[in-house]
Amino acid sequence: MSDTVLLEISDGIATVTLNRPQAMNAISRELRRRLYEVMREVDANDAVRAVILTGAGERAFTAGLDLKELGSEEGALGSANATDPADNPVKAIEVCRKPVIGAINGVAITGGFEVALACDVLVASSNARFADTHARVGIVPGWGLSQKLSRMIGISRAKELAFTGNFLDAQTALAWGLVNHVVASDELLPLARKLASDMASIDPAFLAKYKALIDEGYAASFGEGMAIEARVSSAANSAVAREEIEARRAAVQERGRGQN
Repeated sequence: MSDTVLLEISDGIATVTLNRPQAMNAISRELRRRLYEVMREVDANDAVRAVILTGAGERAFTAGLDLKELGSEEGALGSANATDPADNPVKAIEVCRKPVIGAINGVAITGGFEVALACDVLVASSNARFADTHARVGIVPGWGLSQKLSRMIGISRAKELAFTGNFLDAQTALAWGLVNHVVASDELLPLARKLASDMASIDPAFLAKYKALIDEGYAASFGEGMAIEARVSSAANSAVAREEIEARRAAVQERGRGQN
């Protein structure tokens, strides 16, 4: 079994680690295939309620496609437009119906930036940096960066990153709404595990449906998204008993008192 992607499962949380630190966790063909295998495994494992995706070491989350491999393999660049999740890491992550927290431990560059954006929630260490260097290397994004980033941080900011290839530091990424939290390196995984633990306490079937609803609406226009929500909400809520709602409301209130 390849060790390019590591998997550790504990307390309902799967930690998936891109494990090529000597190559800045560059996305080789072998890593892509192994990532797909791992994401399928955690998706199918009922014991897993939430997933953390991170990179080995402190230098890189992932530096994107393996440039050495691109230069040595005929047709390797086609992976930038692959539709097979075994060859497209973004689609591999999307296979997982459970929440995926990206713990960005270092640089996330070009294809690595796209992999980060495939996660549901991003938290970053203070030395994390993001860069879209597609224009500098002459490769058009194929894993979603040109469309997702502008929707997350605004079109002008996305164009600035795309047209300059400049790095975006962690604190600016936080201010721009790209990441939810920035912490010191040694606090990154503990924070990710805390968030994952909170997510793992939600009914997994409900969470999977909620994630799908948000993603489907996000990919549509606002009006279409509202219609999708109305359709899904009407069907789901009509099946919920009043007694269940009351019991859950009491549990929410109790949890709220514990967080004060």
